[in-house]
Amino acid sequence: MLDRIAQALMLTHAEREYVFLLGLGRPPEVRYQQRDGVTPRLQHVLDRLLPSPAFIRTAAWDIVAWNRAATLVLVDYGALPPEERNVLKHIFLDTRVRGAQPHWESAARFVVSAFRADVARAGAASAVNDLVKELCQRSADFERLWHENHVHMHGEAIKHIKHPVIGPFSFEYSAFAIDGRSDLSMVVYNPATQADVEKIESLLRG
Repeated sequence: MLDRIAQALMLTHAEREYVFLLGLGRPPEVRYQQRDGVTPRLQHVLDRLLPSPAFIRTAAWDIVAWNRAATLVLVDYGALPPEERNVLKHIFLDTRVRGAQPHWESAARFVVSAFRADVARAGAASAVNDLVKELCQRSADFERLWHENHVHMHGEAIKHIKHPVIGPFSFEYSAFAIDGRSDLSMVVYNPATQADVEKIESLLRG
């Protein structure tokens, strides 16, 4: 009944959630609605996070916005077609990205289990079916890890990356929900040491 009232009144996502909290004491079931792009405000936030590489991803882990540090340290997302800007595809199908992971197996297991949790949280299971099928067909490693059915509710972690020019980096990895956009999350790789900060700043200058 509350859902029909929300639809009739054309309530926003936040207003609909508020009605459910008042009426039932809980939020409504998640309804995944992926929308293209991000607002200029969100892009501005990313750009202000330098020297930390940062990006915004969907529940399917497609990258939809990023800053210059992410381009220089992680992947040049702007050089890729939109359908290839996917974290899982990079980890499992791109040999350069795989080679940059000193502990690839543990990193890949973390990625798959965190992806599974994000999909469930956003109610996006049907939206990622094609992606999961493609990865299972193209990567035996992904298929193996996907069928382990592990779930990791991530938020913070330490990530190590070996850059082809500057060498190894250590980052404090954090993922954040974006208010009003259940389809998106922001990921920030904060340099773990002053030496890591200086390495990224040299890339930004060069």
